[in-house]
Amino acid sequence: MPSVSTLTSADPALLVQLSDSHLFAEADGKLLGMKTRESLQKVLDLVLAQQAQIDLVLATGDISQDGTLQSYQAFRQLSAQIAAPARWIPGNHDEPMIMAEAAVQSTLLEPVVDIGNWRVTMLDSAVPGSVPGYLQDDQLQLLARSLSEAPERHHLVCLHHHPVSIGCAWMEPIGLRNPEAFFEVLDRFPQVRAVLWGHVHQELDRERHGVRLMASPSTCIQFEPQSVDFKVGEQAPGYRWLRLMPDGRLETGVERVTDFEFTVDYGSNGY
Repeated sequence: MPSVSTLTSADPALLVQLSDSHLFAEADGKLLGMKTRESLQKVLDLVLAQQAQIDLVLATGDISQDGTLQSYQAFRQLSAQIAAPARWIPGNHDEPMIMAEAAVQSTLLEPVVDIGNWRVTMLDSAVPGSVPGYLQDDQLQLLARSLSEAPERHHLVCLHHHPVSIGCAWMEPIGLRNPEAFFEVLDRFPQVRAVLWGHVHQELDRERHGVRLMASPSTCIQFEPQSVDFKVGEQAPGYRWLRLMPDGRLETGVERVTDFEFTVDYGSNGY
């Protein structure tokens, strides 16, 4: 597995996660009243202002809201403002075939990447025509193979759907439908350090069996934490940064834009 960068196993690696951008073919396309390209650009401006040297960008699904080639091309063009390699995985709103067309002549969809003393594995939990997620056998096999082939590395595993309850009743039925199979693989490999996902449009950071479990904000609208019914939160768009240390430690934080005003329009095209 070729490394994505010139980092050695003694170097920390800085990763940036962009999730749930929900772009449209139209440049001024709105999700619940928010112009999603505009909010993504504001998040990218924040990333560029805050992070001097980024080693890898992770886009953890729902890149597009309408599944159009133009929306993926826009995301590729906008995110290229960050001068770093990138990896994408689909979410429930994405169209994988169109996404692949937009990623042509790139390594954007390669699922396994080594960086520093770590390996990052990007899993596809999207099910065509379905909001909930599921890891098919080929994805579970990919995960087991990626983990078993690099026992000396620390591992970060990424997917779109949440594999644990996040305390939002309305989101309980639309997470990963086979988390037991997922964790059965993870639990066999002590070198797993963290699991990272999108989908939930909010931040979460907890532990399971010594493994960090993290969810991150959307670059557009946010969902209100602990909500029983669907509710858009007042939190600003944001991103997560992760510093992967050579000894397996992980430093991470969520940053949000500070100059973004938005009034939710529940009457517009919904989530």
